[in-house]
Order: sequence, then structure tokens, then C-alpha cells
Amino acid sequence: MKAFVRLPRFLQRVSGRLAFGVASLVVAAAPTAWTPAAAADGNDARAQLQRFVKEVRTASGSFEQTTLNADGRVIDEQRGEFLFARPGRFRWEVTEPFPQLVVADDEQVIQFDPDLLQASIRPADAAVGSAPAQVLFGEGDIDEAFAIESLAREGELAWLRARPESAETGFAHLDIGLLDGLPQEVEILDAFGQTSRIVFTQIVPNPELPDDAFQFEAPEGVDVVRMP
Repeated sequence: MKAFVRLPRFLQRVSGRLAFGVASLVVAAAPTAWTPAAAADGNDARAQLQRFVKEVRTASGSFEQTTLNADGRVIDEQRGEFLFARPGRFRWEVTEPFPQLVVADDEQVIQFDPDLLQASIRPADAAVGSAPAQVLFGEGDIDEAFAIESLAREGELAWLRARPESAETGFAHLDIGLLDGLPQEVEILDAFGQTSRIVFTQIVPNPELPDDAFQFEAPEGVDVVRMP
């Protein structure tokens, strides 16, 4: 039976592959104190993003996501929570309107749709690529995979645009709005002209995360399919 798992839109548009920058997943460094007052110049979005990638090793928070079609009409809305531990452990859980879950750990990436009672599992090394999630939750030099340019400041947020160097990523560009060294909003324009807008709230940088935060055990009755 072929698995059909509905992925959260933030993790779609990657030529059929998830991509968390998980080529070599390891246990994240011990959490360190976060000092917003010491953040980079608030007008320099690139510096804020670089600091976020370098210093925020783990994080938790909530998100609200709205997807618009090419005409600007809302076609999907989602809310949920996320966790991550660099350089690739990740949990993206949609709670409304329909539960969905994507979890990446040391060895595999799990996609679970409770409504369909299906879960697909693939090796972590098969999920490598350049995706929106990699910009925020991966590790390393983002300039190697993305062309970065500064955008006009909007209110309190300093914005930048990341364009993937590869044409096979499935999205045209990713805009990130940052405040005090943390991402607050993200806008993704995909290859079909659709825009996904994500607002992050209640972000906690460098929290202590439980050992089982990125583990998944399929409930009884769930059809589990292992992908090559």
C-alpha cells in the first residue's frame, strides 16, 4: 500500500523530499544562555540570522501559517508547535485544523498523518537538500546554499531574502523577518506562485529538551511504510 501523508506546507515544495540539513545529525550542544540585549544591530537582518544559527542550539515555540494562492486568496491555515535541536533534530506538529506531524531524529525522518492512520519513514541521509526549514533550523554557512539580500525594514522587523542556489528546491525565495536575533515571520514563495506566511510566537531559545522530544512511536493500527 502506497503511503499518502499530507505534509505541513512549510515542509513541502522540495521536489518530493524533506530537507532539514540533516546530512550528519548529532546531539546538539548543551543549551546556552540567550541574551536578546546583546543581539546584533537590529537593522542588520543578516547579522541577526547568523547569530541565530550560531548561538541558538535548541528552541521551542508556536506557529500560525497561512497559505495564499497566486491571486492572494487564502487556501489553507494551520497552527501548531515546533521544537528543534541543531543541526537537524526537528519536530513540526500541526494541531489545527487537522493534526499532522513531521519528526527528524538521528537516523530517520518520520511523517505521520493521524487522520489517515499512516506514517512514512525514510533514512535521514535521504532527506538532505535546500529547504526553508534548513535556513532556520539547519547548521553551517547559509551562503553556500542561498543567495542572501537585505530587504526594507518593516516596523520592528529587519527582513532579508534567501534565494536557493539550486533550481530544484521547489521554492523561489524565502523572506525572514527578525527581531532581537530571533525569526518572527517567514514568507515562502513557491514555484507555483503560492505564498506561505508563518508567524512564530512564544519562541524560547536554548531550552532544555527531553531526550524523547524527537522520537516517534506509531500508535496501534497505524500503517507504517519505510521509504528507500
